[in-house]
Amino acid sequence: MAQGGGNRSRLLLVILLVTALFFITLDLRGVNLTKGSRSVSQTILSPVQRTVSDIFSPVGRFFSDVKNFGKTNAELQNEIAANKLLKSELAMAADSKGQLTQLKAVLDLAGRGNFKVVAARVIARGSASSFSQTITIDSGSSSGIRPYMTVISQNGLVGVVKSATGGSAIVLLMSDPSFRVGTRIARNQSVGVLSGLGSTGYSLVLLDPAGNIKVGDTLLTNGSSGNKPFVPGVPVGVVTTVDDSTGSLTQTATVNSFANLNDLGVVAVIVSAPTTAPTVALLPTPNPVVTVYVTPAPAPLLSPGASTPSAPNVHGAPTPTPSATPTKKK
Repeated sequence: MAQGGGNRSRLLLVILLVTALFFITLDLRGVNLTKGSRSVSQTILSPVQRTVSDIFSPVGRFFSDVKNFGKTNAELQNEIAANKLLKSELAMAADSKGQLTQLKAVLDLAGRGNFKVVAARVIARGSASSFSQTITIDSGSSSGIRPYMTVISQNGLVGVVKSATGGSAIVLLMSDPSFRVGTRIARNQSVGVLSGLGSTGYSLVLLDPAGNIKVGDTLLTNGSSGNKPFVPGVPVGVVTTVDDSTGSLTQTATVNSFANLNDLGVVAVIVSAPTTAPTVALLPTPNPVVTVYVTPAPAPLLSPGASTPSAPNVHGAPTPTPSATPTKKK
């Protein structure tokens, strides 16, 4: 039995050797059976391969998407964070630019008035529940700021320092109903008192019985003893209406302030100033008004006996020339 199995093995080995020699011989003679069989197999199996690919390709893509989902989501979150950071940087740049513009303007005003100032940023406003109108600035007693010092903006008076700590101070705004400041009219130097009326503006009471107020009059601070709480010559506002009621012992008017208290980003506290009013005008410079003067052209010289040409009137229509009336000789 074992001998029969060994004979079959030897027979199979011989058959394999003969087959191998057969294919080698054909290959040496240029007959390629392998290529043909491969082509036939590909033709038969191609539809099957396409079907299997159509079935399992979505599955493969699904697992690929699942694999890359974590990476894609992380990249998306990084892009969102970078976008938020960019927006924050742009907002900070715009804020810095606005503060720099106000700082330059307020320092220019202080320089023209020969004021020594401490510039500060507005970091808080009085709460709505508070009865007083105040702002908080980020400089205080460590910078030389003390109570009862004048506070200005780029356009003029803002208020007065109410209290100060080491690194901050509270400023009472000129719009507060308890605020009072002595003023003088630039036109005639008449003295009055300006009072805050909250959000409705300001009221001026003229103390000079012989003085008068006109719409458009400019008001400046009159100054206080020792420059506290107010230094002289700071722009305050302009008169908008005048109360002309008869029988009143004092003249009154309503005023608009030069400083816009709603857009304060940077202010300056005057820590030292001359005791006299500045010699240079500190008022905001209005836009120049151009006046055009029309000079008529000279009339041409006429020879004796020539008629005078008609000249255009205001509306462009020719104006007739009056004719001479002949005289009769007696």
